Amino acid sequence: MDSWVQRGGPLAAFATDYREELEHLGYTGHSVVTHLVLMGQLNRWMASSGVAVEGLDRARIEDFLETRRAGGQQRVPTSGVFDQLLAHLRAKEVLRQPVVEPKTSLDELLDRYERHLIEGRGVARSTAVAYVGVARRFLSERAIGDDETGLDGLRGDEVTTFLLRESDRLSVLTAKNRVTGLRSLLRFLRLEGLVATDLAAALPPVAGWRDTRLPTPSAGIDVAALVESCDRSQPVGLRDFAILLLLARLGLRSGEVAGLTLEDLDWQAGELLVRGKGGGADRLPLPTDVGEAVAEYVQRARPQVTSRAVFITLLAPIRPINPCSVAGAVTRACERTGQHPVGPHRLRHALATEMLRRGAALPEIGQVLRHRDLATTALYAKVDLVALRTVARPWPGASR
Repeated sequence: MDSWVQRGGPLAAFATDYREELEHLGYTGHSVVTHLVLMGQLNRWMASSGVAVEGLDRARIEDFLETRRAGGQQRVPTSGVFDQLLAHLRAKEVLRQPVVEPKTSLDELLDRYERHLIEGRGVARSTAVAYVGVARRFLSERAIGDDETGLDGLRGDEVTTFLLRESDRLSVLTAKNRVTGLRSLLRFLRLEGLVATDLAAALPPVAGWRDTRLPTPSAGIDVAALVESCDRSQPVGLRDFAILLLLARLGLRSGEVAGLTLEDLDWQAGELLVRGKGGGADRLPLPTDVGEAVAEYVQRARPQVTSRAVFITLLAPIRPINPCSVAGAVTRACERTGQHPVGPHRLRHALATEMLRRGAALPEIGQVLRHRDLATTALYAKVDLVALRTVARPWPGASR
């Protein structure tokens, strides 16, 4: 770094502070060097192109990267690599904050709709985002001229036309979700008094029968091998070990694991507070092996951060993990054990089928998995093939 800093340039004065910030954020020494090398390359390009630091933005960085590609450089990074540098320069008040476009009437309407879903209906944030996305596509098509929200003269046949066009390219399950999302929007519009009639009634159902297939069998998944494959001498192994036990022993969803906070762990009572779907919260007994795994991770491997999230990324920038990181822990375990890759939900399914095999009743399984409706748990009855054979009627002519 010293060589290009000494030669000067638009970014030279910021190199030392930027290095210290990267180190404070938890970047490894190798990553810090990589970012500073890229900063130096950008610095030289800015100097030769006459770009002042005040004029640096995402578009200028794209120009720089395109120059590298045209020059034959292999493995040119994406512009996102420089996001941390841009944020650093904005914090130094060298760059202007990004211009935020004023919200349109449609934006404000969809913001209210999202708050209604999350705060009023208790919908999971990920589901709310998906519903708002459908609503934006639908209303944006009609938002023409002075009608910024796309609600003027909205009719039932237009809703049906949009839905049929969407369904042409979707699976049955996804099409059903589209209907649910669109029906939710129309009910919200009626509740807000923005439409005069109940347009949700105009939505036709999507043909298809629920629960016609057997659940994916968990046979062949060696859950114990997945858990034991974690190298607990390494921080990532301690973290993955705790995550896998939470999935396999308590049947938590990936979002529930990622959302755990230190306050959710009641060590004295031996309980775990789980915030599930719809804003619900349940207290579960914390098995000894699971509690020991989480405690070992917190004491030995969890980075020292102000965040109260239990599980933290190990690579910079240091922050709470997201559900994708939970899925990554399962994927890595599958690779280590040579098993076919599965998702976190498959471990939840494996727990239910194992409980069923050991004689647990469906209501007991439903309590562990925190199902709101016993009909959801009843799906696992189809996995118990031994019990199903006792009630199966002989096929006519099969004995001949």
